[in-house]
Amino acid sequence: MSKPQLIEAVMFFADDGSISKQMFYTEFETLLDGLVKMPVFADQQIRVVYVTINARLQIRSAVFFYLDFDESGAPDSGWNIPLQQLAERAGRGPDLGGGPIRLACRSQCPVSWHQMHLWDPSLTAGNNDLALLRDTVKINSLGILLREEETSSVSPARLQVASEDQWYAADSSRELAEKLAERLSRDYRQKAAQLVKQQRERLASLGQEHQAELAALSTQAKTQIVDLQGQIQALHQAVRQQEMLNKTLKGQLDEQLAVQQSERDEMAARLRAAERHARTEREILREQFDEELRARLIATQAAAEEQARRHEAEATQRGAHQVLERLAGQGVVFVVFHPGAGHLTVPLQDVDRYLASPLGYAASKCFVSESQYRQWLEHYQRPRCEGLQASGQRCDVAVERVETPGRFVMGDSNCCMLHKAAARLRTVS
Repeated sequence: MSKPQLIEAVMFFADDGSISKQMFYTEFETLLDGLVKMPVFADQQIRVVYVTINARLQIRSAVFFYLDFDESGAPDSGWNIPLQQLAERAGRGPDLGGGPIRLACRSQCPVSWHQMHLWDPSLTAGNNDLALLRDTVKINSLGILLREEETSSVSPARLQVASEDQWYAADSSRELAEKLAERLSRDYRQKAAQLVKQQRERLASLGQEHQAELAALSTQAKTQIVDLQGQIQALHQAVRQQEMLNKTLKGQLDEQLAVQQSERDEMAARLRAAERHARTEREILREQFDEELRARLIATQAAAEEQARRHEAEATQRGAHQVLERLAGQGVVFVVFHPGAGHLTVPLQDVDRYLASPLGYAASKCFVSESQYRQWLEHYQRPRCEGLQASGQRCDVAVERVETPGRFVMGDSNCCMLHKAAARLRTVS
């Protein structure tokens, strides 16, 4: 008698203890080959069970194992547990309706080096994983084709040869068996075709999801481009407003100059009138007029220039600060490099302080003064002895470079051994 055909399936357990997904083993192999992904399991370790099921929806073996998924929902490429061999070599388990099953888990593993990749099912009342598997298989969500119970085998000693007039009945039984086998074969072919169709539909669905993700990314990129264009347009508008403001200030200055010219003409007329009275008085008035006019011109021009510079500086600073705030809001960070301090991330609120004194900012990050940092930087860039020889020239002998500003000592770190000793002698004396 031939061995009964078993169906291979895989069940995925959720965190709450329920079975969230089930598939045939052929589908599971497609998942392991990387042809499909399961984003719902992305970056998780899932409890999975491999089961073999007979045609009467009875579990015959079960292997409880872990499966890791990466960030994209693809299974671990290094996973290589021989599920079918473990199921065949597994020890006896409980009876789930069709006799004792073969059970492979962490506490009962036929191959010791695979034990760490297996897990033990819960057998507590109300939370029995084996009972849940048995009930799930009975529901037959996979659509397994059912068979009638197989007839018990008859030993050869009990076989009897029928009389010749009953041979045709035997032929009819053979014909019925052939028709049954043909029907089962056709059903299995239909099931295989259905599985192929399901895989094609799943691949098509994944393709559509991929296209949707590409479209979403394209839309996001277009939105960012539109935002940047809007920012550029706002900056252009701010520049145009500043140009208009400068033009207005220039017009005001021209008007003030015209008023001053009118006043000068008036004063000139007064001078001409005063010339008729006395020459001395005319000279005094002229001097007063010239001094007053020069003072007014200087004050007016200085005020106008200061106002124009202030407006221009405010607009420029406001535009630059807005740009920096937008860049920081987009996730842009400002990183600078200074010897001794390394790569520094400058917060938005420290940008003005850094621009005012980059070396002073780097010195504060090294916990030294700016003067000490400058002395160390000169030594770091050119580690030579700065001591003076008898001839008055620098020693210029190569010395060991001090890598950090905090360890630099002027007159010691930048001198060779000879000039260090000389410096110590001078200090002692």
